[in-house]
Amino acid sequence: MKRLLPLVALSLVLVVTGGIWLGQRGPATPDQSLFQLPGAANAQEAKAGDVAIQEMVLGNPDATVEVIEYASFTCPHCANFHDTVLDDLKKNYIDTGKIKFVYREVYFDKFGMWASLVARCEPSKFFGISDMIYDTQSKWVRAGSDAAIADELRKIGLLAGLDKDKIEACLTDGDTLRALVGWYQENAKKDDIKATPSFVINGKKYSNMSYDEFSAILDEKLAN
Repeated sequence: MKRLLPLVALSLVLVVTGGIWLGQRGPATPDQSLFQLPGAANAQEAKAGDVAIQEMVLGNPDATVEVIEYASFTCPHCANFHDTVLDDLKKNYIDTGKIKFVYREVYFDKFGMWASLVARCEPSKFFGISDMIYDTQSKWVRAGSDAAIADELRKIGLLAGLDKDKIEACLTDGDTLRALVGWYQENAKKDDIKATPSFVINGKKYSNMSYDEFSAILDEKLAN
């Protein structure tokens, strides 16, 4: 099973008053005038500005086979993939330099956005923090209130060695939040992403799959 974006085509409508982010039609540009962020102010207006979003990459950047994973930090199927498939991919294909592996976030809700802000707070720690977020997903997503969920994500950042003030700055960074939404929209439209996890391997889209299925595809690509 995959987590499907509830859409006719694809767009993101941000509903701040209800505290929910709903995927709906279009790949049109969403109304990004307001974003709900955790932090002392609880909600802030995202400022206009250009923020460069860094691609998160593992493996050999010059490899002939590129795998792009589209996933959401709040998607249980994504957590299962990271728990049951990714470790073997890292051991046999990523760490050996056979492939380039790119991770791109998909946003179903504000909590996935908050998790992304924590994971990206220190780029060198991104994949380690992402592992912690997925490993504890069943705990932090069910923490209860918005404040409780934000606190659980702060704890993950602290356990990863991030400074408390730095975590708070990341969780109240409206500019980055705005840029991430636009980046997500552009990538999802380009690669026709409608569910998570989804994978793009050398330009071709694939659904969620087992390690054996994944390795068979990679071996075929590497042999060509």
